[in-house]
Amino acid sequence: QIEIIPCKVCGDKSSGVHYGVITCEGCKGFFRRSQSSVVNYQCPRNKQCVVDRVNRNRCQYCRLQKCLKLGMSRDAVKFGRMSKKQREKVEDEVRFHRAQMRAQSDAAPDSSVYDTQTPSSSDQLQHNTYNSYSGGYSNNEVGYGSPYGYSASVTPQQTMQYDISADYVDSTTYEPRSTMIDPEFISHADGDINDVLIKTLAEAHANTNTKLESVHDMFRKPQDVSRIIYYKNLGQEELWLDCAEKLTQMIQNIIEFAKLIPGFMRLSQDDQILLLKTGSFELAIVRMSRLLDLSQDAVLYGDVMLPQEAFYTSDSDEMRLVSRIFQTAKSIAELKLTETELALYQSLVLLWPERNGVRGNTEIQRLFNLSMNAIRQELETNHAPLKGDVTVLDTLLNNIPNFRDISIMHMESLSKFKLQHPNVVFPALYKELFSIDSQQDLT
Repeated sequence: QIEIIPCKVCGDKSSGVHYGVITCEGCKGFFRRSQSSVVNYQCPRNKQCVVDRVNRNRCQYCRLQKCLKLGMSRDAVKFGRMSKKQREKVEDEVRFHRAQMRAQSDAAPDSSVYDTQTPSSSDQLQHNTYNSYSGGYSNNEVGYGSPYGYSASVTPQQTMQYDISADYVDSTTYEPRSTMIDPEFISHADGDINDVLIKTLAEAHANTNTKLESVHDMFRKPQDVSRIIYYKNLGQEELWLDCAEKLTQMIQNIIEFAKLIPGFMRLSQDDQILLLKTGSFELAIVRMSRLLDLSQDAVLYGDVMLPQEAFYTSDSDEMRLVSRIFQTAKSIAELKLTETELALYQSLVLLWPERNGVRGNTEIQRLFNLSMNAIRQELETNHAPLKGDVTVLDTLLNNIPNFRDISIMHMESLSKFKLQHPNVVFPALYKELFSIDSQQDLT
């Protein structure tokens, strides 16, 4: 049963539990070899390489770090069998993969969505319809194509040092078929689909966020006045760059969270990228809400608590943007959602089906409906109506148009800033995510 779950490290076909984690034979052998005392791996880039079946051999350092983060350990061999809690988690995951495989065998490709069969993403990496760039690797390695296709050509001077296609799409799990989670076949699966979805998203959220206990520990620490003064005195360029770096770190976790949403990786590659490109800033606001301490009206920014005014610049549009971000994040924080409810809300926001440019509307709508059913069940269990018949879910849904507005305000402020400061170099992922040609792409 366990072998139905893909390798946790690279996504390849697993062969069982090795060193405490479900992995393939390749990652099992790699981890065993990495335990040699002479091993001293180094990352040639920024220690944030994506590890999947296609590029798992490119960076041994990042592959080992992922193994360790997932909990691989020689001690796991000594400890022996799984605990009851671990076994239940694995059984839940097996149910999900069984359901997805059953859907895959039952459902034919939807010709109304895919005019022609989409090649696998590993084929797309070398397909000449995309503008190829090296992604910072040597010429004898696989070239990755730009996932957007906005530019007619890419010159060597424009070559970027960030492989965004690998971050967005896991080539080991994408399949160009209609294989979404569907109630018609879930009824044949063991367990309740809402419960399984809730558990899966809660775990994905927990694995891609700072632990809430650590956040609350920071809330209780005395304010560092010198650090607050430092940020208040930062120039406009320095503050933009610092915020872009912090946002990029958060978005990397958001991308990992999205990959763990059941059914997301089975959307077309273009739809995955579009949903992430238009939704990642919105999910960052949702995640910011759990970093807000309402009692001191400050947000946990890295390792320091900062008030809203620490992010103000002399630009009035930027001040309005900061105010809207804080206002919207506060409105979510005031609802006192649980971590599980925040996880479900992120799935709902990301899968919002009314985004311009998506092709697989039917598949996205089906996934959205599943998240809607799950979050409705969770909220009704934990929250009474706020006032009259207005529910917490109503309030959360009403916030989604605010996300759209703030995303557009962010793009407008960014465009204005880049015109005034053309030589500022943003982090590669930030630059790729927010290189949208027109604001209508956000709607």
